[in-house]
Amino acid sequence: MTETNHDNPRGRSGLKIRFIIFCSVFILAGFGTLFMYGKTMLGSRTGASAAPKSITERGPILDRNGRILAMQTKMGNVTIWRPEMNDEAAIARRLSEILTMKSAEITERIRSSESDFLYIKKRVDQTALNTIEAARTAGELKGVGIEPAVGRVYPEKRLASQLIGFVGDDNIGLAGIEYAYQNSLAPSSTEQENGYGDQVFLTIDANAQHILEKIARKSMEENKATSAMFIALDPRTGEILAYVSLPDYDPNDIRASSERELSDTIAVTAYEPGSVFKIFSIASVMELGGITGNTTFTCDGAYEKVTPSGEKVTIKCLGAHGTVNAEQIIKYSCNAGAAYASDRVESEAFAKILESFGFASKTGSGLPGETPGFKRPVERWSLRSKQTIAIGQEIAVSALQMVQAASAIANDGILVKPRFVSRIVGPDGSVKQVFEPESIRRVLSAENARAMRSYMLSASSESGTGHRASVEDMRLAVKTGTAQLIDPASNSYSKTDYIASCLAMFPADEPRLVLYHVIVKPKGDSYLGGRIAAPPIREAAEELADYLGILRGKNQVAAHTGTVSIRSDSDVVISDRMPDLRGVSKRKLLPLLSREDLSVEIIGNGWVKRQTPIPGTPIEKGMAIRLELE
Repeated sequence: MTETNHDNPRGRSGLKIRFIIFCSVFILAGFGTLFMYGKTMLGSRTGASAAPKSITERGPILDRNGRILAMQTKMGNVTIWRPEMNDEAAIARRLSEILTMKSAEITERIRSSESDFLYIKKRVDQTALNTIEAARTAGELKGVGIEPAVGRVYPEKRLASQLIGFVGDDNIGLAGIEYAYQNSLAPSSTEQENGYGDQVFLTIDANAQHILEKIARKSMEENKATSAMFIALDPRTGEILAYVSLPDYDPNDIRASSERELSDTIAVTAYEPGSVFKIFSIASVMELGGITGNTTFTCDGAYEKVTPSGEKVTIKCLGAHGTVNAEQIIKYSCNAGAAYASDRVESEAFAKILESFGFASKTGSGLPGETPGFKRPVERWSLRSKQTIAIGQEIAVSALQMVQAASAIANDGILVKPRFVSRIVGPDGSVKQVFEPESIRRVLSAENARAMRSYMLSASSESGTGHRASVEDMRLAVKTGTAQLIDPASNSYSKTDYIASCLAMFPADEPRLVLYHVIVKPKGDSYLGGRIAAPPIREAAEELADYLGILRGKNQVAAHTGTVSIRSDSDVVISDRMPDLRGVSKRKLLPLLSREDLSVEIIGNGWVKRQTPIPGTPIEKGMAIRLELE
């Protein structure tokens, strides 16, 4: 048996060495644990400075032609460190001059802060920052600091601000396109190399936008209105060329804007459209086979009906229009005629075809907060609902829905989805996505759509409600509207608050543009759409036609200096479809007066300038043909 010698000095030395090694390892392990814990909780300064941020630059927003509407820029947050301040009053006065803030506001922020460190203003532009830096270098503004930041600048300021939207202090989109396309404009680094966002090209034309904004502001001011809207849509593609919602705001200074200024009334506000809605209700009744262009009704100043239960339904008209057909209902905006026409179709079918126009559902444009509008289920309709809906009451729409629905009439019956974005381009210039025109469905036959445009063309004639919108050398299809607003206090129609509107499409034969102007709560000399909303439509049509190169003249074509080529003055023949009679002399039209199967009206002398119905309309026995000569 071996005995352990506890008195052996070599044995005691070994134990000591092993103890020292054990303690060293334990201490090192402890430091390592603390290091890893600190790195996890606080983050490694080395790692933080070396690793790139997930997003280094938000992509720009541009108009259809590449004009920059929103872009990234270097900015800064102005801060205060109170322990270093030497003259609070002087600093407040100097910063108020640089930052365009009230001195008292700056003083209040400094004194009310619970911390020695505080922000005075965030996202300050480089010009102001340079002034602050120069003052600091000169020994002024002690305690004032600049914290580097990135921000958004909008070079065109208020232009299309309701559509473009804005970002918050963290450079994240909060409204409009900035919000709707956040993931494209500022993707994470795992989605986008180099941390650069995509470029979003809109369908908006900045020049067209400027034209409509100028006209809408004038309209709003002259009529002392609370708000105004103006939209220009290409019905062939669904592209929105201009989108004006007033009042608007400057996205460069979002804190100076009120809640009302920030509200995009075009997409988010629903309202009763009034008589402008008749183009959709009459087109619907025609499509359902309830009436034809020759069906007539008698307007003696009101629509009247007694129900089986003995209840009397009365809808007043602006005047006694006598015998009216579909064209005259639109031309004179006859409430009684529209109400009588709606009696010819079933409620379920009427509701369904109005829904096919896009009413009571969102357009799918992608704009945040878009309203679907409102229409009661048929089972909840009253005995007068169908008639009042036919004249634009008991149904709530958005302005965006109205131009979408108008695309079906302008586009020979095909409803087209409205679009605001044309394409998305990567930071390297590669095209990542192109938004093509999207036809939703056929709502009307081509014949009924063309007939409705011819009726709207009649409304722009001298005796029509939309004559103030007419352009001398352009075939403008028009419908005006005036709607009473609901008084929240009495929950009944207001006697002072109205919405005036006018919708137009041109050229009437093959529309390239749909225009829609809305004036909310006008307080001027008139509140009627035909009086106050139609003239801005005329002004916009003239300016946009010139800018976009839309053909204006239509009768004569200059061949060369001193020579004018006009259409052949051959004999007029009307068979199964309406021919194009523009440019035909009165002498060649006179034989038409002997036609017993047609009602032909020739007005004026010279050559045909306007005709109803439009070329290509199917001819029916007893059809009324109106030819205006100059």
